[in-house]
Amino acid sequence: MREHKYLLIDSRVLPEVFLKVVEAKELLAKGRAQSATAAARACGLSRSAFYKYKDSVEVFDKGAVGSLATLYLSLEDQPGVLSAVLGCIYDAGANILTVNQNLPADGVAPVTVGLKLGEQTALAQLQISLLSIPGVARVKEI
Repeated sequence: MREHKYLLIDSRVLPEVFLKVVEAKELLAKGRAQSATAAARACGLSRSAFYKYKDSVEVFDKGAVGSLATLYLSLEDQPGVLSAVLGCIYDAGANILTVNQNLPADGVAPVTVGLKLGEQTALAQLQISLLSIPGVARVKEI
């Protein structure tokens, strides 16, 4: 059996069926189609072709490469601190992917935030801005 190889290919040289599969998967992911059959039909694709290629065709997100970060924060157990942190991240142009806040111990709650940094987001500056928020005791990139 041959080993799987992954290729990065310009979509302009691909047969149209692969582009339609990507389009159908996007319709499903965004909830614009309720089933694979409906998504395939909306894209002018046979259901069998969709199922044949759906697990083999993915879109490469060039913007995601090297732009992910995870921050560990220690937040004082006060109302509004986490909200202020999330607002600061939003203001910096980053997209919040995950937030995990644990129960506070000794008046401090550990929080982990996964981010997709925007083109204009400077991680070091974001950390400084976060530390200036009342109730933020610690910020560290992990």
